[in-house]
Amino acid sequence: MTLNGTPAQMKSVNKKRVLQCIQENFPISRAEIAVKVGISKPTVSLLVDELLQEKWILEKGTGEASSQGGRRPIQLHFNERAAYIVGTDIGGTKVKTVICDLFGNIICTRSFKTSQYLQSGLLNQISKDIEYMIQKSNIDSQKILGMGAGVPGITEQTSGVVIEAPSLNWVRYPFIKEAKRIFPFQVYVDNDVNVAALGEQWLGNAKNKENVLFIAVGTGIGSGIIIHNQLYRGFSSAAGELGYMVTDKNDMKNAFQPIFHRYGYLESVAGGKAIGDRLTKLIQQQPKHPLYERANGEELPGEMAFALAREGDKTAIDVIEEAVEHLAYGIINAACLLNPEVIILGGGVLKSSELILPSLLEIVNQYLPSSVELKISQLQENAGVLGAVSLFLREHESIIKLR
Repeated sequence: MTLNGTPAQMKSVNKKRVLQCIQENFPISRAEIAVKVGISKPTVSLLVDELLQEKWILEKGTGEASSQGGRRPIQLHFNERAAYIVGTDIGGTKVKTVICDLFGNIICTRSFKTSQYLQSGLLNQISKDIEYMIQKSNIDSQKILGMGAGVPGITEQTSGVVIEAPSLNWVRYPFIKEAKRIFPFQVYVDNDVNVAALGEQWLGNAKNKENVLFIAVGTGIGSGIIIHNQLYRGFSSAAGELGYMVTDKNDMKNAFQPIFHRYGYLESVAGGKAIGDRLTKLIQQQPKHPLYERANGEELPGEMAFALAREGDKTAIDVIEEAVEHLAYGIINAACLLNPEVIILGGGVLKSSELILPSLLEIVNQYLPSSVELKISQLQENAGVLGAVSLFLREHESIIKLR
């Protein structure tokens, strides 16, 4: 590897490389680092001494003696508690915030209902939650490097403006500008599903994959796209809006009405709200159904369809099968276009994955030109907050940086 630049720039680059080598390979000796990184042993020793002084790394125990005997090399370990990152997942229903170490271990967590503070200021309440967690966990506030945030809407990552987040009533909301006013550290923001995709790639079922499609199926349906290890956001930061995909042309010819204002077709036939809505309407046509009276008095939630299906209710099974078919067509179209290594499925609807995944796999595998792994989110409800931490580590220029 050839490095160009001033001696100070070269030292900075080499220091990052040494730290990354320790992070990925510890326990490791100075001599082993020199071989792996291709830097002279004296230079490695100087950089290691600086990293030890700055507490990015630790010396622990000793290594094995060589076959020739002699002093055992001192082993170096990455110090995951050298700094902390805040991750916050701002949803239409709940805001969840965590403080993590540099390995993504959650030290503490706190959440609140979005509706409670939507008018008075979500960011102010997040700040209060962070202060509470710092005190409760006895964390040195100076060790907080910064925060990543996921929001449920189209977000310009470079400007930090949330173009539109309907569930928060945000239109061109200057998220980063407001964050700078409230938080004493650097903050980065992106769409919540993009952020969840980063989380799964960092610590979940997409680990070590460079081409990933993360699909979140909840009230709405969205996706995060990672191509060659980089998030693909699209021309207007609206890439991945899978919920707008059309999977039945006949519906569109019949003056189709979305489930919510400005919602797309797929989420209006396969999202959680759509499943509950369809179940309610079908049961309203069956006076002998045990839930007939309830269905005429209120809309049944999507979760009810899965509960009934587990009991063998034919109406619920039909509703779920229809939703799964639409979702499968959307996945087929997206996979044919993107050719990902793995597709990760998350969101509230996938909590009932045992009723969804078998049928989904059967349909998807029939039509794809090449096979693809289809997995359920490993991080599940923590995908958003851990993805937000990952977003910060990827975007923030410091000695610690995810590739």
